[in-house]
Amino acid sequence: MNTEETNVEPEHEAKTKDAPEPKDAEDPVQVAADADATEADVSEADLDQDEQEKQPMTGGGDRAEDAPSADGEAVLSGEKNGSVKLKIPEEVEEVKFMGLTKEELLRVAGTPGWVRTRWALLVVFWLGWLGMLVGAVFIILQAPRCRDLPPTNWWNNGLLYQIGHVQAFTDTHNLKGLEQKMDGLSQLKVKGLVVGPIHVAPPDEAANLRFEEISPEAGNLEQFRGLMQTAHRKGISVVLDLTPNYQGSSGPWFANISVRNVAERLKSALVFWLNEGVDGVQLSGVEHVASMVPSLWSDIRAIVQNNTDERPNKRVLMGVTERSSAEEVSSLLSSSGVDLLISRVLCCRDMEATERARSIQLLYSSHSQTKLVWSLRGWAEGHLASLVGLAQVKLHQLLLFTLPGTPVFNYGDEIGLMDEGTKFPQMLWDLDEKVNDTLQEDRAERLSCRSFFRGLSELRGKERSLLFGDFVLLSNSSSSLAYLRVWDQSERYLAAFNWADESDVLQLSGAMLPRQATVVLSTNSSALPADSSVDLTNLRLGPGQATLLRFPYTG
Repeated sequence: MNTEETNVEPEHEAKTKDAPEPKDAEDPVQVAADADATEADVSEADLDQDEQEKQPMTGGGDRAEDAPSADGEAVLSGEKNGSVKLKIPEEVEEVKFMGLTKEELLRVAGTPGWVRTRWALLVVFWLGWLGMLVGAVFIILQAPRCRDLPPTNWWNNGLLYQIGHVQAFTDTHNLKGLEQKMDGLSQLKVKGLVVGPIHVAPPDEAANLRFEEISPEAGNLEQFRGLMQTAHRKGISVVLDLTPNYQGSSGPWFANISVRNVAERLKSALVFWLNEGVDGVQLSGVEHVASMVPSLWSDIRAIVQNNTDERPNKRVLMGVTERSSAEEVSSLLSSSGVDLLISRVLCCRDMEATERARSIQLLYSSHSQTKLVWSLRGWAEGHLASLVGLAQVKLHQLLLFTLPGTPVFNYGDEIGLMDEGTKFPQMLWDLDEKVNDTLQEDRAERLSCRSFFRGLSELRGKERSLLFGDFVLLSNSSSSLAYLRVWDQSERYLAAFNWADESDVLQLSGAMLPRQATVVLSTNSSALPADSSVDLTNLRLGPGQATLLRFPYTG
């Protein structure tokens, strides 16, 4: 082989230089052998290169380390198989601040500078704490003190519902049917149920009077016990009317000569019924027995009103009188000692609003409102719709619920039940059923009346201003009336009424009144929608319209 014509790769130069120079005449066999060996070497080198290319470019352990350049960057080094090795310098570990050691802290803590700083911070802390304490005490002392709630009894917390004729109130015409109506009465938020009279009392026959026996037409003692148990579970108290001669014409206590005898018999009957669990007693004509037999009347009061170990709960003694003068009613309320006295103060249909306001103001100023009761009649006077007209039922419902005292209603007053020739019309219970087109309008009016009644009853039972708030007369004329009910910092309620046949404008202003108020309820919801705002300086009420407004306490 001629060396001058051979092109050898740089890596094989050393081998070529070291090889002996060929002779002029070589053995052909030797030349062939050398060619085979050279071919074998080339093939082996190719195989080695293929293997090396399969290796990762991180370099092998048999290769020399690449030296970093002078500027610290990585230096690429070539390998005979074309692979590249990248040298990455190690990252410098970040120095973390470890804070002072315990020994160092102890040395620093005792220095004068730190001691003064600690004392300064301590003084600032306690001065700030004492300042906040003094500020809190000052705010408490300067804030208006809440009024103590007045003492009340169960009959001051909601309406009393009178059922003078059990047979007319229920479908079954007895006390069992009355028990079945407790759910409906509970929905109306009735607080007390005044039942009867139901005892045996032949008209004008004092000798046959039996207080402790229930008339068979009304039911029996077992039914009455079931009624009381169900009522008490619903939170409704039961008052029993024990008026002696409730069916006669000679007066509620028969003839005058019989008053003493009847009062004596009543005393034992009261003990019997109170032991049965009744929550109070109602008596008509209290002025007669209180004046004619005062000692016996004192005994009657003591039996009902005094609590005992057997009867720890407070019982109510309710009286009914025919008197209508506010002065006479006030005098009887004081002299008789009854807890509540139903009278005819508001009963006159033609009474002007001015006289009505005067009567209310007189009774309110003379007695605690916990002893006042408001009604338009006794149990035998008839129903509200017959006394004032169906169009003004809602107006008088609003009046009775918002006056300072306990409202008393007859059964059916919540739906505008009319007497229709009898003082005890049959109660209507099918208002939720479908009716023909002829009765649809009447049904809708009764449902509206009941909804209005229920809304007022709910408010009366939960709003402090209506429960026991102060009564402030704002305005009154011959046909209109407006007053305010306020209690401490509770929401205020303003009731306004117009009895006239034409519209009236009330101009209400004063230190206690804002310019605007919100409508809660109105007898004419299209004219004064609920939640709408009205101007108190220009409050317009339509004919026979009434409204209840509210506004917040502002301090």
